[in-house]
Amino acid sequence: MTRRLPSAPPLLPGLDYVRPLGSGGFADVFLYQQDMPRRQVAVKVLPADEHDPDLLRMFNAEADVLAHLSAHPAIVTVYQAGISADGRPYIVMEYCPGSLSQRYRIERMPVDEVMAIAVRLAGALESAHRAGLIHRDIKPSNILITSFGSAVLADFGISSSLIRSTDAEVLAMSIPWSAPEVVAEQTGGTIASEVWGLGATVYSLLAGHSPFERRERGQNTRELMRRRIARATFVPVPRPDVPDALQQVLATAMARDPDQRYRSAEEFGNAVRAVQVSEQIAPTPLEVPATEWVPALEAIDFSDGSARGPVRSRVAAEGRRSGVPSAATMRRRDEDTDVTTPPERAHRVWPWVLVGIGATVAALVGVVALWVGLT
Repeated sequence: MTRRLPSAPPLLPGLDYVRPLGSGGFADVFLYQQDMPRRQVAVKVLPADEHDPDLLRMFNAEADVLAHLSAHPAIVTVYQAGISADGRPYIVMEYCPGSLSQRYRIERMPVDEVMAIAVRLAGALESAHRAGLIHRDIKPSNILITSFGSAVLADFGISSSLIRSTDAEVLAMSIPWSAPEVVAEQTGGTIASEVWGLGATVYSLLAGHSPFERRERGQNTRELMRRRIARATFVPVPRPDVPDALQQVLATAMARDPDQRYRSAEEFGNAVRAVQVSEQIAPTPLEVPATEWVPALEAIDFSDGSARGPVRSRVAAEGRRSGVPSAATMRRRDEDTDVTTPPERAHRVWPWVLVGIGATVAALVGVVALWVGLT
């Protein structure tokens, strides 16, 4: 695929453009300064000349996925989504200043750090799977580092529904981290292929290269990579400080037969935690959603071909002379807007009239008594 030039940043309300952050095959990411609340944000936007309805559908689905899942501490947070003035969909996300796209290639990452990242990602994927979603593009460049140094999973742009996915829907992940059945275009992605992608990503962080990558020039063409992945012969990570137990975990996650792999991302995460315990390392928390959280989620319809456009909120209009609000309504409004306003008491007319008459009669009796006394 020919690398395209990034598009111009859009004008967005409440956001000031700072600089470009990156450009992918289908979208660009820019750094903006948000006015209120004041913070830096990353804005992912489609190019101005992109009108493919399938791509628009995928872009909208990514916003929906992040809205479902971004409360997870290992998934990038989304703040809002919308349509720019020139008609381009955009997503405003948490700005993460770093990523693992190149770090694992230029330095040897500590084993304990990699295991901690593996458990965090396992919790993120397990949360997505429980919501009925698969990521389909797990790789080091999609692992971002927040301002606090935590690894988070990003780029759900080609994610799909586990319920609605079909065999006819084939969309391969990035080849070096793809499972054999995905490379062979037998499936567009399953939980088993997600476990493979997670294992291959952890392998890469430890080895400094993807599992089936070769150092020799000309040995990493797309076709050669496909052939090696199809055979799926596991080669241990060439590092003496990687425990044998962790090598076995990776070998199980990357078994050629999907039935021989871990049955879930949670199972993979617990296997890595067991290695941490055996190495006398404090196990990383495996964060998955509470059982009550999952049924409350609305299923995302990835097969819906209609791309959403801008939506304006509407309030039922009322005439100026719609009537005087009731006392109960006024009380509620005061309680919501002014905590110093005392509760309004109901006014009754007759009690006050009776009190007034009684006072007048008493005064007359007093005057008569005084006059009699004087005479």
